[in-house]
Parts: sequence; C-alpha cells; structure tokens
Amino acid sequence: MNPPSSLTIWLDAARPKTLPLAIASILCGSAVAKWHGTFSASIAALALLTALLLQILSNLANDYGDAVKGTDNEDRLGPQRAMQSGLVTAATMRKAMIINIILTAISGLTLILISCKNPHDIAGFLVLGLLAIAASIAYTVGNKPYGYRGLGDLSVLIFFGWLGVAGTYYLQAGQIDALIMLPATACGLLAVGVLNINNLRDIDNDKACGKQTLVVRMGPQWGRKYHLVLLSASVVCFSLFALLEVKSLFGWLFILSLPLLINHGRQVYNSTDGEALRPMMATIVKCALITNLLFAIGMILA
Repeated sequence: MNPPSSLTIWLDAARPKTLPLAIASILCGSAVAKWHGTFSASIAALALLTALLLQILSNLANDYGDAVKGTDNEDRLGPQRAMQSGLVTAATMRKAMIINIILTAISGLTLILISCKNPHDIAGFLVLGLLAIAASIAYTVGNKPYGYRGLGDLSVLIFFGWLGVAGTYYLQAGQIDALIMLPATACGLLAVGVLNINNLRDIDNDKACGKQTLVVRMGPQWGRKYHLVLLSASVVCFSLFALLEVKSLFGWLFILSLPLLINHGRQVYNSTDGEALRPMMATIVKCALITNLLFAIGMILA
C-alpha cells in the first residue's frame, strides 16, 4: 500500500469535516445582517476565511497537544491523527501551526481594518482576535490546557456561537442587537453538541489519560442527557428569535430540521458505548449545518 501524499496528510490534519461549524456561525450572523439590510459580501467573506483558518489552527493544535500528551493512542476510537500515525513529526506540526497563525492574523487584521470604523471597535476586535487564536491553541497545548479541565464546551459556545454569530453581525451592521444572542447561542449549542459526541465517544480513553472533559466529569449517562439538552435548547433559542424578532413564517424554516434532530437525539440517548457513537459525529455535524442553513435561508426570505 502506497503511503499517503503530503497533500492528503495535511488535508486530513485540517479535519475538513469539522469546517461546517465555522461556516455555520458566519452564515447565521451574515443572514441576520442581510435581514436587517446591512449585509456586506466582502466582510462576510473575510469573516468566513478567518473563521476557517481559526478552526484549522484549532485542529492542528489539537492533533499536536493530544499526541504529545499521549491521549491520541491505540485505545482511542476516533480517526487516526497525523502525529499519532507518525506521518507528521512534532516539529513539522509546530511549523504548520506557526504558518496558520500568521495567515489567521493577516486575514483577521484585514477584516478588522475593513469593517471597523472607530478606534474602540478596532481595539476590541484585536483583543478578541488574539483571544480566539490563543483559545484555538490552548485547548490541548500547554501545561494546563483548558480542554483537559472540562472547559471546552464553554469555549465552543463562546467562539462558535456568541463571537462567531454576533461578531459577524456587528462587523456588518456596526451595532449590536441584544436578540442576536438568541441565534448566536443556538448556533453555539449545536457546535457544543459536536464536541459532546466526540467526548462521549472517547470518554474511556480520555478518563484513562487524565483528560477531564465535561463528559468525563458527569459520566456517560448524564453526558447523553446533556446532549438532549443542547439540541433542545438550540431549538428553543431559534424559536424565541423567530417569535420575538422575525415575526414571519420564514423565520420558522429551521423547524424542518426537527425530525433530524429528534432522530439523532434518540440514537445518542440509546447508545451503549463509544463504538456505537462513531457514526454519530457525522450525523451531528450534518444536523447542525442543516439547521443553521435553514435558519439562514429563512432570514433571507423573511
């Protein structure tokens, strides 16, 4: 069997199947901006590029951090990672992370300078951008990675929900609407659902390696119940926004994904081990993307 090409190795390391999460947050924020008549294609495109680069940086850092700490080992149920497989050395992965940080900084700085009109906004988003880069790395890298202390869920909610959606909206609208936090929270909760499936699948190996994810702390039974709460709360947040802000039938278009969410939630709740959760990762990503896409389409039509 021929070894994979360098392109294949790095494409796998970037984990393209996780990128819809970054796309969804920018899509939702831009859709609300479109509904309010403040949409900017150039700002949306730069926000999307920056979000994708941040997601890839997080994936590379996760590959590096878990491999160095020995969490990615033969007992792990998920797909084999670049460093775990020996296809990429630690030094090469560090170089890839540095290159990605530079690209992310260039993209983010361009986005800020194009969209922000006053020094306070520029300074604020510079700080947020630096925090986003730091959070992408510190999830699994360093002596005290927050992903090993059960704080990954909160980080995903903040960066894939609140900052991703509300930040994208603000950069285009130049102001913030308090109700934008409802779809921002909904989008973030669905992204947390993806992380939760990952943590449920890997709970035994994570526990053995000292990775105290939220699921490890609460146990698999409560982890499955927690997953149902994430799905339900996201629907509630989208519904409240449609009821309080949109006030149009198009604002309820996301409801079409409800059968998918219910079926997925039932399968997760009835799962008995990590092996049964393997196919659920692709399912939750699909559910999150479809739900957010339907919401965005509804906002545009409304």
